[in-house]
Amino acid sequence: MSMNDLASLYRKFYPMIFKIGYAMTRDKYYAEDIVQDTFIKAIKKADTIKENEKVGAWLAVIARRTAIDFLRKEKNKPCMLIETELLDWLGKETNQNVEEEVEAEFLTSEINEAIGKLSINYQDVMLLKMRYGFNDQEIADILELNFSTVKTRIFRARQKLKLMINEQVSA
Repeated sequence: MSMNDLASLYRKFYPMIFKIGYAMTRDKYYAEDIVQDTFIKAIKKADTIKENEKVGAWLAVIARRTAIDFLRKEKNKPCMLIETELLDWLGKETNQNVEEEVEAEFLTSEINEAIGKLSINYQDVMLLKMRYGFNDQEIADILELNFSTVKTRIFRARQKLKLMINEQVSA
């Protein structure tokens, strides 16, 4: 297949492959990645095409499989719970407007105050996690605890923090 053939295939089937990628991921940036990966895979296997009429179907199958692979990879990536993201965000400097900065500072001080009310075991893990940014395994190594113990303490500390903050907001 010549470069002109590949360029015309790209122009012709780009919309279809993008729609497949977007339908499966619901994200236009991921869909763009799927389009690119699909065409890279297709270029590598272009010599296997025997019937030019079936190129669209062949590309659609590659696109679906690429999207499935992509979703599997995304699913297996480690992610943080929203509470962790919020707590990490609060510890960083914000560049938004003054009102948002004041709210963030207020919430940070409430969280720090609530952490101070936790038992020492929970304080240790939360301070290492939030202030110093250590991951759970590093915290386990530092405190010479089992990994599962650290996970449990972080989980329980977060639950207690949520309760404390919800009580403060309700009051």
